[in-house]
Amino acid sequence: MPKLKTKSGAKKRFKVTGSGKIKRKSAFKNHILTKKETKQKRRLSKKTIVSKADENNIKLMLPYLV
Repeated sequence: MPKLKTKSGAKKRFKVTGSGKIKRKSAFKNHILTKKETKQKRRLSKKTIVSKADENNIKLMLPYLV
């Protein structure tokens, strides 16, 4: 069986935790930040766990990381 290529966009965006879950950055924290509250910006700057529904798609994009 040939080697599988890793999607370079996914490799830049996702990290795997020690327990095997996948971390991602929150959306809506790039621009137009003046109209967002400080509390919202603080919450969005933290990393979150990818949902179960999307996990299989990401595992296909990262065959050797997961």
